[in-house]
Amino acid sequence: MKDRKTNRRTFLKTAAVTTAGWSIVSSRSVAGTTANSKIRLGVIGSGGRGYFVCSKFQNNVPDDVEIVALHDYFEDRFDLIVERFKVPKSRCYTGLDDYMKILEAEDVDGVIITSPPYFHPEQTERAVAAGKHVWLAKPVAVDVPGCLRIKETGKKAEGKVTLLVDFQSRNSPFFIEAVKRVRNGDIGPMITGEAFNQFGRGGWANTEGMSKAAARIRNWGTDPVLSGDIIVEQAVHAMDIVNWIIDATPVMAYGTGGLKARLNAGANWDHFIVIYTYPGDIRVDLNCSQFMQKGYNNLGARIFGDLGAVHAHYRAADWGVGPVKITGQNEWAGTEHDNTWDIGVNNNCKDFVKSIRTGEFINHADYSADSAMTSVLGRTASYRQAEVTWDEILKANEKLDAGPEIRG
Repeated sequence: MKDRKTNRRTFLKTAAVTTAGWSIVSSRSVAGTTANSKIRLGVIGSGGRGYFVCSKFQNNVPDDVEIVALHDYFEDRFDLIVERFKVPKSRCYTGLDDYMKILEAEDVDGVIITSPPYFHPEQTERAVAAGKHVWLAKPVAVDVPGCLRIKETGKKAEGKVTLLVDFQSRNSPFFIEAVKRVRNGDIGPMITGEAFNQFGRGGWANTEGMSKAAARIRNWGTDPVLSGDIIVEQAVHAMDIVNWIIDATPVMAYGTGGLKARLNAGANWDHFIVIYTYPGDIRVDLNCSQFMQKGYNNLGARIFGDLGAVHAHYRAADWGVGPVKITGQNEWAGTEHDNTWDIGVNNNCKDFVKSIRTGEFINHADYSADSAMTSVLGRTASYRQAEVTWDEILKANEKLDAGPEIRG
């Protein structure tokens, strides 16, 4: 078995021709048939996000990737992917643990993990142990033990398999250029900043007749344990941008918030306000909300230095403000509309394939765990309505418990 896996991995790495300006080469041009040179992926969490990521792979690298197996807690989540990607029903697995059947399959080279975040650390650890490449949705974990587990898994993956975390801003050219310019001193010493994550209230799926476990998993995005609450599940994007620009993690946070407007859709809070303190006494405030019916959507950050400011707005095609630019003494026009959502995912698809083909494996474990832990710090400070330090949450190592009906 080991020899066959090794031979397939070697084949995948050599199935593409590399040049000085590496590009993904159609597997049809490298091998006699498409089937024997495609990277075969399983999906763990086959709902809306799983379908979206699979579609992005098909749109960007159609000759390089094949979806061959699916897992989800609910059978109806398979419908869209099965119809579009022709996955056999015999390779669609349900239940909490049957994703292991995908990891045990010799013909699966990697997995797309788009399950509820509570399960990410265990599923990622097991996937890497099985020698599978991993595409992992954010956040990578919902608590400190989970974040530390991701870091340990990253060490085990290093140089052996790719562990890509799908933060889109990290792979959007204007964001990359903006951070480079900050590193070069274009805004001067950083003084303060602001992060923002404002969205409308989420939906609430009908769970009539379901077990307690099934009902919670169906609406995991409104469950503070399965999702980590909105500050972890959503605002992790904004705090990842802040950490990236400042090139550090916060040393402490003070927060507040609550559940005031969205009273009929789960137990997640609908707003958080957190003040983070970074090394060098840089203070950044986060305003995170998810309650409006209609109004204002935005995601991103601004960091202010004594020479100017960097504006880093994550944008999808149909919402948000959008600019990524620098204003001040060293003005840089950047762009007024960075379609981060599409650009970042598209580039992540290409890089995922490239890393497997070349053997130059990607490893995003450390920074993505730090960004999740930054959000956990803000959540802890807000729940306590007190000042909490990074060292305190590390020492406490508090694990969220989903209860006996949901193992993990």
